[in-house]
Amino acid sequence: MKIGLAQMDIAWENKEETKKRCIKFFEKALKEKVDLLIFPEMTLTGFSMNVNKIGQKNLETVKWFSEKSKEYNICAGFGFVDIKNNMGKNNFSVCTPDIGEISRYTKIHPFSYGEEDKYYIKGEEIKYFNINDINFSTFICYDLRFPEIFTAASKKAEVILVIANWPESRREHWITLLKARAIENQCYIAAVNRVGEGDGLYYSGDSMVIDPYGKVICTCKDEEKLLTADIDKEEVRKCREKFRFKQDRREELYKRLF
Repeated sequence: MKIGLAQMDIAWENKEETKKRCIKFFEKALKEKVDLLIFPEMTLTGFSMNVNKIGQKNLETVKWFSEKSKEYNICAGFGFVDIKNNMGKNNFSVCTPDIGEISRYTKIHPFSYGEEDKYYIKGEEIKYFNINDINFSTFICYDLRFPEIFTAASKKAEVILVIANWPESRREHWITLLKARAIENQCYIAAVNRVGEGDGLYYSGDSMVIDPYGKVICTCKDEEKLLTADIDKEEVRKCREKFRFKQDRREELYKRLF
């Protein structure tokens, strides 16, 4: 199947303007025959702590992306914020043309360095879904720094998706950690980051798809672009059968050490 990464500039806290930009990516993805199109974290607003302004209680963003998924006949993954008890939930949802929303993940690790933990509830579950007989899992931005959840997800997932608003100042961390997660877990990593400026921070993109061996299939820096890559679950199986280091993991020992 073909995955598309919508490396886009987000209009700060402006959902209607950003929707127009999203539609352009749906149009490009249709021409490129993309099966699953992924957008950055907090897709329509940028990474904002203004929960009362950008949050929603009626899942308007989910409904909008579900409609676009059906209109363009493309599965779509996107980020949005909903509100519970005056706190936000930083979500990553996936919609299909025929069903609508099939998965909703809440960020397990709010970014305390940026005070996200003061405004957002911590997620408690790893989520999975299947499209075209490929098993996926989903994470958000700062989650990338915590390898344990990726290891757990890779027991089921052949592809792990990451959506982000990751600043250019830490781009080397982003690139290095994404490669490490692919190599450690012998799976595809498909990660989309925004570009442009938001709330005084600059974002360089560096979205990429990495294969189970750690090879970067596609990437791009500093510009709006639709990146595409073909995903083959057989490559995951071959990689794991050829080099079976996952079977040498000593998880009971790790638990005692922790």
